[in-house]
Amino acid sequence: MNRTAACLALVFLSLHTRAQETTAPDPKGFEFKDGDRVVLLGSTIIERDQRYGHLETALALALGDKTISVRNLAWSGDTVFGDARSYFGPPSEGLQRLAAHLDLLKPTVVLVCYGTDLAHDGLKTLPAFLTGYRALLDEVREKAPGVRLILMPPVPLETLPAPLPDQTAANKNLALLRDALAKFAKTQNAFFIDTFEAMGGTPRSGITERPLTENGVHYTEAGYRVLVGKIVAALGLKMTATAPAAAEELRRAVVAKDTLFFNRWRPQNETYLFGFRKHEQGQNAKEIPMFDPLIEAADKRVQELKVAALASGKQP
Repeated sequence: MNRTAACLALVFLSLHTRAQETTAPDPKGFEFKDGDRVVLLGSTIIERDQRYGHLETALALALGDKTISVRNLAWSGDTVFGDARSYFGPPSEGLQRLAAHLDLLKPTVVLVCYGTDLAHDGLKTLPAFLTGYRALLDEVREKAPGVRLILMPPVPLETLPAPLPDQTAANKNLALLRDALAKFAKTQNAFFIDTFEAMGGTPRSGITERPLTENGVHYTEAGYRVLVGKIVAALGLKMTATAPAAAEELRRAVVAKDTLFFNRWRPQNETYLFGFRKHEQGQNAKEIPMFDPLIEAADKRVQELKVAALASGKQP
């Protein structure tokens, strides 16, 4: 056992040493193209952004004249194996559901963030995690040939007053995971954003003085504002000055569009519409595609408000 532990320690030290050379932001940034279809993929931290709409709002403003569409396919509690998406079947069912949605959306850019589950599961599962991650990205590429990938590691967890847990050990795991993902991103020809370091890196032990989370894990709206700012900067983009009221109107339109899309791809009664109880209400499944023109109209509204917000920043 001691020999095994020593070998693992050497592996992680090697990962850490090599990753230190790769986690610095790419000075060239990530190149977005006009008309890009961006899909957000991952677990809780990505899914919950749709409550606030800060990421799409910031990207829209920072990209100026370039027009993109953004769709959030993240799922709280999900893993690279599709566990949370699987409903009543095995994880493979969840991945099949994801594949169908990717086939529908045909993204040109996919931003991915997985791995928070390893914070407490421990890094003994790291080899299986990376194998599953690779298989997931292969599926993305199959459904969207030529897609450009952006990978992010999980952010640090915060230690808040009892009875919430001390996250010191979990953050050490996440730091090592970040190192492994930096190397992994290179093997996948993916743009890597070191969100772990950007959000403070390995925190000092003790209570977090200025928390950005509700419970040590889930970001507040203020937390998402900070995180999104770091992401935009790491992508090589700069925020554009806008009138606060115009930017807020844009953000609210983004949230409204995201709500429509969420109801389109994750209807609450999906089991009755498409699952084993569709014999009861399956006739209503025809209503789901009726969301599409509403989402398209919401996208146009977002673009109109983006133009107005950018113009507001140019006024004397």
